[in-house]
Amino acid sequence: MKTLAVTAGLTLGLLALTACAPDGRVAGRALFDQYCVSCHGRDGTGGGPSAEGLAKRPADLTRIAERNGGAFPMVRVMSVIDGYTRRNDHSSIMPELGIDLQEGPIVMVETADGVRTPTPANLVALAEYLRGIQR
Repeated sequence: MKTLAVTAGLTLGLLALTACAPDGRVAGRALFDQYCVSCHGRDGTGGGPSAEGLAKRPADLTRIAERNGGAFPMVRVMSVIDGYTRRNDHSSIMPELGIDLQEGPIVMVETADGVRTPTPANLVALAEYLRGIQR
């Protein structure tokens, strides 16, 4: 009986979180269109309209998993988008999107074995969208 109550509580909690968070795929695509298309292109391969004026071609976002041995490095991707791992990289021209993506709900994301970190749902949605366009 106790297990049933715990399971029901977790299920209700997840449903409430889902109701608060934007549809990940739709929100992720919208965020990609808003923040990434100009450099990475609509298909994510790095050929956006602003790419021509850059000294270095933007990364092909459809091959992130391929460049990482077939695994999509979700936490690393979110950290790059947020700007956290690039804070001391003065040569990076990619904008830090952490502040822009903070608006909205916060969700818990497992960032290491058993470590759950409060993370903006928009950041998760954008990273999940990128996971979905891997070749």
